Amino acid sequence: MLSENDLQILMSGAKLTLEAMLYSFQHRVMVEGQKCLSNLIFNSTSAQVFCSKSGCVEGVVQRLKTYGDPELKFEVKFFDMRILFLLTALPTCVHTRPRVRYELHGFTYLMEVLDLTLRGCEELSKPLSDHEVDLCSEILKILFNLTVALEKKSADEEEDAHFMRLVSILRDLLLCRTATKEKKYDLKSHTVNLLINIPTDFYEELLTPLNESDVRGVENKDIEFDGKNMEAILALLDFLQHRLEAKEKLTPILHCMVEASRHNRAIRKFCRMKVLPPLRGEVRRLPEEGNTLRNRLCKLLTSPVTEVKDLVAHFLFILCKENVERMVKYTGYGNCSGLLAQLGLLKLNEAYTKGEYSSDSEDSDTEEYAELKEKVNPVTGRWEEDKPNPMEGMSEEQKEYEAEQLLKTMDKLHRQGIIQPCRVGEDGKPQPVGHVLELLESGGASAAPPAPTMGATRSHETDSSRTHDTD
Repeated sequence: MLSENDLQILMSGAKLTLEAMLYSFQHRVMVEGQKCLSNLIFNSTSAQVFCSKSGCVEGVVQRLKTYGDPELKFEVKFFDMRILFLLTALPTCVHTRPRVRYELHGFTYLMEVLDLTLRGCEELSKPLSDHEVDLCSEILKILFNLTVALEKKSADEEEDAHFMRLVSILRDLLLCRTATKEKKYDLKSHTVNLLINIPTDFYEELLTPLNESDVRGVENKDIEFDGKNMEAILALLDFLQHRLEAKEKLTPILHCMVEASRHNRAIRKFCRMKVLPPLRGEVRRLPEEGNTLRNRLCKLLTSPVTEVKDLVAHFLFILCKENVERMVKYTGYGNCSGLLAQLGLLKLNEAYTKGEYSSDSEDSDTEEYAELKEKVNPVTGRWEEDKPNPMEGMSEEQKEYEAEQLLKTMDKLHRQGIIQPCRVGEDGKPQPVGHVLELLESGGASAAPPAPTMGATRSHETDSSRTHDTD
């Protein structure tokens, strides 16, 4: 099946050659030819090279122009997109991407198909069918291939106009109705993946000026912020909540929220309002206890999956305007110590001014929080009742004995390789010590596993006596 003659016959059967387009073929023959080509391209490098250079790509792009024809069946469109996806995704076809995007103007034609599909459903006031969602998802995967690790050809107005239009279409896809809930989240997943590739300057296109017609009842009363329609951002936060509940594929949506919040002030402030609202009575619980977005994200700050943990920490840090004190307030020092260690901010009085933020604080304490603030443990991030001093009633000799026992225990764990005592260096990052007696020089310590020493990880069982071992 891998001879050039056989592949050419399949391309003709699928009507992907110029000569074949002039003749009439049965619909079933076309689809079966497309299926065979898809399988061969997926499994054979020689088929990939032949199809990418023999007019197969040009045939698919040429047929894109006819997708508005109601006579053209869904299966033909779907397998066209599957073939084009493979020919722009596989390593042997890497040179196909710029050709499709620039020479064949596939970028524009693919966007037009998405727009045509959305407008058609809007005019009929119906949700996207499962077939339409599948087609849109394949197109989004191709657009992802065309934009991933591909530098802009030039900083011209035409290129910028393409990105502006694409983000506008992605916004519509985030808000469109689908026939089934499962397909709704599939479509959002591919939309988020593509958003990651978009230059951050164009995230502003996710927001639109608010019109009276945008408010469609009480359930949508909170879509307005700073005079803009924030429905698309609400849709992204809803998708984040869905992924947090499912506990799967968190990296793309977290990366998207980090970039959007970092580069767009309105998006950051709106996400701050939704994710980190002013603290009230919930401060009586640990930050990771509960089902709110803040609770679920704080729980991931100690995730064993490093990429997820780092993305969550940066997202929350950006929402706190990269203010260490505010980050500790909302997450607890124990949860965010890993990020603070990375950034050299373990000394809480150190300033961190990497980002550019407005001067307004956005952080006025509620009355409920102000009443509990004095008894909030900064390590755990929750309010705790006063506990008896475990050393009350001890003589100085007894205190000295307990201190010696603690030092011996730490030295034993250190020699066994169970913990690595550290102290905070001048750069604000933890520095390992050779012997526990070195801790006496600075009067402080931090015990962490031998590797990696990213910061302390605490148990959910909070004992106040454990939080004072650095005094």
